[in-house]
Amino acid sequence: MDIRGWLQRHSLRLLAILDTPNAIAGGAAIGIFFGFSPLFGLKTLLSIFFAWLMRCNILAAVIAVTLHDIAIPFMPVLYRWEYKVGYWLLSNPHEWPPSLKQLHWDAQTWWSWTTFLTVGKPLLLGSLLIGAPVALLALCLEMLSSLWS
Repeated sequence: MDIRGWLQRHSLRLLAILDTPNAIAGGAAIGIFFGFSPLFGLKTLLSIFFAWLMRCNILAAVIAVTLHDIAIPFMPVLYRWEYKVGYWLLSNPHEWPPSLKQLHWDAQTWWSWTTFLTVGKPLLLGSLLIGAPVALLALCLEMLSSLWS
């Protein structure tokens, strides 16, 4: 598979969208924001729904959330960083989570709802706090690039 050609075709498709620059930039920012979330099966659906709700370009949101998945090899590091930020904010007093070497979890623990709540809440909070500034930066950059062209 030719990754460079695939990226070029999809970036040209994004440039050929017939919509306002604000709608395209908003859709891409929504896609980038949901790309940071750990909700694997819902990322694309949420980006479509929120792009429709905010009257942004749906195709730009889908392309942006899909392009975010190119970083899959780096996602464990990103998810750990998001978890650390969320854990630090939710803990009282603030403390960093224990290292992964100290955790002794068996397979049964991962299938428990309490694990979902203890791991999921910090991970979702961290993804919101990391994804929002990156999406805002992407929105500003796309708005500036539309002004320059």
